Amino acid sequence: MTGDDFTWLDATAQAELVRTRQVSPLELLDAAIARIGKLDVELNAVVSTRFDQARREAVTARGEGPFHGVPMLLKDFLCHTAGDPVHGGMRVLRDRDWRAPSDSYLAARLRAAGFLFCGRTNTPELATSITTEPLLHGPTRNPWNPARSPGGSSGGSAAAVASGMVPVAHGNDMAGSIRIPAAACGLVGLKPSRARTSLGPEFGEYWGQVTHEHVLTRSVRDTAAVLDVTAGAAPGDPYSAPSPDRPYRTEVGADPGSLRIGFRITAPGTCETAHADSVAAVERTARLLESLGHHVTPTAAAALDAPGMFDTMPALLAAVVTWELDAWSERLGERLPSSVLEPMNAMLAEAGRSVTAVQWLAGSLSSQRWARGVAALWEDELDVLLTPTSPAPPAELGHLAPDAKSPEELAAGIAVGAAFTAPFNITGQPAISLPLHWNAEGLPIGVQFVAAQDREDVLIRLAAQLEEAAPWAERRPVPVSYGS
Repeated sequence: MTGDDFTWLDATAQAELVRTRQVSPLELLDAAIARIGKLDVELNAVVSTRFDQARREAVTARGEGPFHGVPMLLKDFLCHTAGDPVHGGMRVLRDRDWRAPSDSYLAARLRAAGFLFCGRTNTPELATSITTEPLLHGPTRNPWNPARSPGGSSGGSAAAVASGMVPVAHGNDMAGSIRIPAAACGLVGLKPSRARTSLGPEFGEYWGQVTHEHVLTRSVRDTAAVLDVTAGAAPGDPYSAPSPDRPYRTEVGADPGSLRIGFRITAPGTCETAHADSVAAVERTARLLESLGHHVTPTAAAALDAPGMFDTMPALLAAVVTWELDAWSERLGERLPSSVLEPMNAMLAEAGRSVTAVQWLAGSLSSQRWARGVAALWEDELDVLLTPTSPAPPAELGHLAPDAKSPEELAAGIAVGAAFTAPFNITGQPAISLPLHWNAEGLPIGVQFVAAQDREDVLIRLAAQLEEAAPWAERRPVPVSYGS
């Protein structure tokens, strides 16, 4: 087989080639490195590489783990790896050549599964945007249309997987940062339940309770199988999600039954209906679900509109950015002024200094009360909620660039773009974006499914059923400048 033969194989298929000795880990890795070299000139998805280290690891690895020999990329935010640079889109960390002293638990589990880390992918500064256009590295381009954004904050990872550089890439999701790029790039993007994967050893929580770690993939089976190797509590975790009854991989192909599915096209907290393309994606998916035997009805899901989350999140986010700046000051051993950050983050860092501990606690409790009201929908009314993932198609690059608007306008635009996804970081429920629609311009339009707390199994069964009924594997971005 040649390197070109591997381009569109998912991670499961690539691992099988290694297991059956049809190809070596080094051959898979070198093919991925060649694709990164060819495609990243235009896409700007990869911000640092570790090709030499990965080649050594490909040769010396013992062959254990279900993904032995499969190349992957890590987002340049969290999931740090020993000795490798981690900049999080921050210019000051690049200037100080900051490198992680150790592996995170997640990175260690991915290594143990056999993945070969090729490098790290672009992200907006401090992962606070829904587009990937940091001043540090410049914009990542969407493989479906290089003039468009790949979403954010895991936009570099999404562009890398969608273009065929690697079959899987790490992402994290604080307000939609896996699901929004998955929707923009035609991928599968699961945000697992809160505490399904560990944030240790450095963190028990990150940004309060909103941070979730996983991957972006091209297939449901990859999403499920990677969760099998990363899920579970680690020493010192403050809490953990309950273990599943069986491996998530076995849910792929299992009968989801006839589910109660409600759909909503109005952005939570507003009376604004999503863009016509996003509405069409939901309505088309609703018809497909009905044909598969599910009970599909529109739902107001009015609990999503209660003020508890929307009133408190601005202050909580500002406090988080202030903490980030101070935490990096401590690590670097120098006091970093807010001016080292991009304008919006600098504004948030300054605003966060006025948020008191009492306000933080009150805001946290308010959002938790709000979350209980939302989660109750799954007790009596729903098995799954269907919404747009994003309220509009992938935006043109520059629309939400760090220097495109005033900091206040940028913050408002980002909040609008995360309106459908952010609520479920607060509730901690599992949510997945699937590539079930393309608009007239050929841009992918993702749809989001949300299940009850800890019910990833429901989402995986349903996603696999939809993948079989409306396959997307053969839909690939092939802009003229890429070649075939």
